[in-house]
Amino acid sequence: MIAEILSTGDEICSGAVIDSNAAHIAEKLMAMDIEVARHTCVGDDLEALAGVLREICDRADLAVVTGGLGPTKDDLSAEAAARAAATELEPNPRASAYIEGFFEKYGRKASPSEFKQALLPRGAVPILNHMGTAPGFMVIIGRCRCYFLPGIPLEMKAMLEAQVLPEIENTLQPPDLYRRIQTLSVFGLPESHVNERLAGIEASFPGIRYGLLARFPVVYIKLIATGKAPEALGPDLEAAASWVEERFGAYLFSSRGRSMEAEVAQLLFDKKATVAAAESCTGGLVGHLLTNVSGSSDYFRLSAVTYANAAKRDLLGVPAETIDKYGAVHEETARLMAEGVRRIARADYGIATSGIAGPTGGSGEKPVGTVCIGIAGPDGSAGKRFHSPFKERLANKQMFAVMALNVLRKQLKAGSPADHILGRDH
Repeated sequence: MIAEILSTGDEICSGAVIDSNAAHIAEKLMAMDIEVARHTCVGDDLEALAGVLREICDRADLAVVTGGLGPTKDDLSAEAAARAAATELEPNPRASAYIEGFFEKYGRKASPSEFKQALLPRGAVPILNHMGTAPGFMVIIGRCRCYFLPGIPLEMKAMLEAQVLPEIENTLQPPDLYRRIQTLSVFGLPESHVNERLAGIEASFPGIRYGLLARFPVVYIKLIATGKAPEALGPDLEAAASWVEERFGAYLFSSRGRSMEAEVAQLLFDKKATVAAAESCTGGLVGHLLTNVSGSSDYFRLSAVTYANAAKRDLLGVPAETIDKYGAVHEETARLMAEGVRRIARADYGIATSGIAGPTGGSGEKPVGTVCIGIAGPDGSAGKRFHSPFKERLANKQMFAVMALNVLRKQLKAGSPADHILGRDH
């Protein structure tokens, strides 16, 4: 099955708005073992939109289109779909009723312009938007089943997940073919190295395919088992996952496809433990990641962005002589930062970062990409120096934050003294 994604709107084509929708849709379709052949972007031009839709529908079995469903004159997707299907727009009673009911909930009456959104190509099936006014719709054009969704990511994702993907699963997948997927999470290797280590997996497991999803700095390995005997898929997938685990060793941190912060959160939940962060070079990113997980109030105490040396000294209690002797970017400084934030927050664990994110500020001894991470817990504290190969500031901040969470993860899993986990270098 071949799928294509079409993003519409001048703001997408000009780069004024980043097209996150296409990446999300592609990831979801890939997880269903549907090949996404192309991503296309077209501005607010009726003839161009209709022409591109005809081309897509000549090539693909499935198309997902985002944007252009609103009430204004530059919302052209429904009219373009009608032209591509060689049919007319007509009021859709179900879409009209939904729009009217949406405004009634808020004690308002829908304006005439709102009902433009209920004009759909003849034969189209509306996809109701429970988070906004613009209905989506499905229409078949030639050989292709086309789904039109809003461009607002929150609305698009909700409609895709609740209505579109289940219909694709039921309608377009072969009824006698079953599929199971397992995702494994890897940190510390670039995508190309991950791919190299997976060489031979498909030969060893003929019923297994794999795909990679890079979400810097983590790479996710998706193992996809397909076959006509559903009872065989589980053992095949388990055997392939074990094969992957052997080849990646310590680089593999989750066999359930969790993010680093979600894996750390689960360990903290399991241990009923709490954590606090003292951040310098990461600027609060460690705390941001930890609080991205639902339920983080159970384990997260505080994040202190102690960027200046005076803040490390006055807030965290790092002795001035330590900073004078070693500098802010040093294992001992990071260790004492972790101890300080743990003490202040009365947390079970403290984690700290101090480094050189770049692109300036490095030296021969401490080049850009150097980070010192401190960990403090019930069994003591330690600090260690790490290096990132990147020179870009944002890339290093992201890398440093995940490195820090990985140190915390290892500490939580091992239950050993911190200096045993890190190997104290001072």
